[in-house]
Amino acid sequence: MWQTDWRDNVWSRLDKAWDLIVVGGGITGAGILRAATRLGLRTLLVDGKDFAWGTSSRSTKLVHGGLRYLAQGQFSVTRESVRERERLVREGPGLIDWTGFLVPVYEGISPSKRTFSVGLALYDGFAQKWNHGYYKADDFVMLAPHIGTDKLLGGFHYYDAVTDDARLVLRMIREAVRAGGTALNYVTAEALLFGSDGRVNGVVLRDGLAGRTVKVCAQAVINATGAWADRLRAQVGAEARIRPSRGSHLIFPAWRLPVAQAITLVHPQDGRPLFVLPWEGVTVAGTTDLDHRQSLDEEPQMSSEEVDYLMAALNARFPALGLSASDAVASFAGVRPIVGSGKGDPSKESRAHVVLEEKGLVTIAGGKLTTFRPMAWDALKAVRRLVPDMPPADDGMAMLDAIACDLPGAESLGGDQRRRLLGRYGADAAAVVAAGRGNELEPIEDTPYLWAELRWAARNEAVIHLDDLLLRRVRLGLLLPEGALPMMQRIRAIAQPELGWDDGRWEAEVAAYAVVWRQAYGVPAA
Repeated sequence: MWQTDWRDNVWSRLDKAWDLIVVGGGITGAGILRAATRLGLRTLLVDGKDFAWGTSSRSTKLVHGGLRYLAQGQFSVTRESVRERERLVREGPGLIDWTGFLVPVYEGISPSKRTFSVGLALYDGFAQKWNHGYYKADDFVMLAPHIGTDKLLGGFHYYDAVTDDARLVLRMIREAVRAGGTALNYVTAEALLFGSDGRVNGVVLRDGLAGRTVKVCAQAVINATGAWADRLRAQVGAEARIRPSRGSHLIFPAWRLPVAQAITLVHPQDGRPLFVLPWEGVTVAGTTDLDHRQSLDEEPQMSSEEVDYLMAALNARFPALGLSASDAVASFAGVRPIVGSGKGDPSKESRAHVVLEEKGLVTIAGGKLTTFRPMAWDALKAVRRLVPDMPPADDGMAMLDAIACDLPGAESLGGDQRRRLLGRYGADAAAVVAAGRGNELEPIEDTPYLWAELRWAARNEAVIHLDDLLLRRVRLGLLLPEGALPMMQRIRAIAQPELGWDDGRWEAEVAAYAVVWRQAYGVPAA
């Protein structure tokens, strides 16, 4: 799958009859593709960039109910998210896992202990279990030893889940392709096609690599392009509905911002909740929430003002650490596809999703990472009348395949490492291990990634550009100083032969990657 000449082979078969075309290769599009293949639909997914290039590789890495949405009265969003969290943790062990969360409570700072207590009771009630507790200050400091103690009353402990968002997208797409679906990255839906009745019946696709175009027809087209959804909707004369909202994050070495569990902080300036969480051997701090004014055609970038905003919260709540922005090894910014309602503050907009049907184009917009499964099924239900032979959409179906396989050759790996590989690669995990040569089952520096994963991804995972490999497949660009550029020779020795790039192509890709990393993943100057 996705090996030599795979793009040409797929392109040559695009003129067949399709039941469904999905535009957008993020978490929502991947979920729709997976659900559609479970129903036996002939489904094609395309994305103008890489799979998960947009919001779905730049989230806060949480699969959670959204505790803060309770304070805004978004009870249905929180209820649905909590229940989806429970389901996804069951389906994706090793990829979507529980982690403890701590919430410090300070005297005179809102929300109060009582407010948090009521909110967590509702939170756990939606999950039909009681899984939180309160600790007095002395005991709470034992759980969060670097937390500020001035006016600290104590704090709560509860559970949510974390994931590798890009790997979640890749696993679903690969499982869908294995089940008969088709997916192409770097292919743009350039224009919609219309039938004699004036309704959408296909798309014009442009290959961003070869420049070729093709007209592809289908019974239904689903627009799952997230923050970019209004672009296709404009072609059916629809008014703009999306309010792009940027969320930015800083990544610190774990030794510099050490947290054994995730910590939910209340920002001292505006009372917004922020998260500090251990992830893939580093510590992620975020997120901001502001209207995204940058071009959607460019990599979203964190601003220096956002750096100051996050650092103000970190230094207020971890005063003893003496943190500065220069301690961070990377940053990343994602653009949320919020459905606008005219509220002044983007933080107060609803995170509920909507399904729009306009001249045959079905658009799914809004929502959040955690609720991608019901979003996918709602989108499929909306195209039922356009695809008359579609089987009943059983929204109780799993999204991820159950994995029950051994990992021969992985005897040197610990139990957690084996579980991680199974979660992130599913049925491909054994092949990932088998791809390793020599000492390639060893970790890459201080990351949880193995050198064998780098080789496997370069060989098998539709890598078109170096940033696909280092920012979305193995994520070294987020975890290592300077985006892993100082260790490019070792990466080159493994990846270049697998990618089949000559020296000129490799050097051009490294130069382009360095520009992307410094502009969009480095830490902006304050």
